Amino acid sequence: MSKIAVATSDGFTVNEHFGHANFFRVYELNETGHTFLDVRDAVAACQHSLGHDTTRFDKIIELLSDCDALLVQKIGEGAAAYLISKNVRVFEVSGQIDAVLDKFVEDKII
Repeated sequence: MSKIAVATSDGFTVNEHFGHANFFRVYELNETGHTFLDVRDAVAACQHSLGHDTTRFDKIIELLSDCDALLVQKIGEGAAAYLISKNVRVFEVSGQIDAVLDKFVEDKII
């Protein structure tokens, strides 16, 4: 079983940029499908007036530390490189959360 964090603004689609996400929905994946676990509130990592700050990235990494991967619609190269350097698996995807997670299970991506 794996846990996946999803950046979403509406709870139904993977439609949020990593730096703009105010919350993440967490799901557990198993061989037959997925189960919603909880919602985790976050402070957006990218504050337009302040720019990027790795301290905010670290807070999100800590918030999602029990997750095996993070799904976002978009992530900047710098943020992606930073997360990867911290051993966070991040995937750029879009679409309905259920369909995306079903595809991850079907293709045994996680």
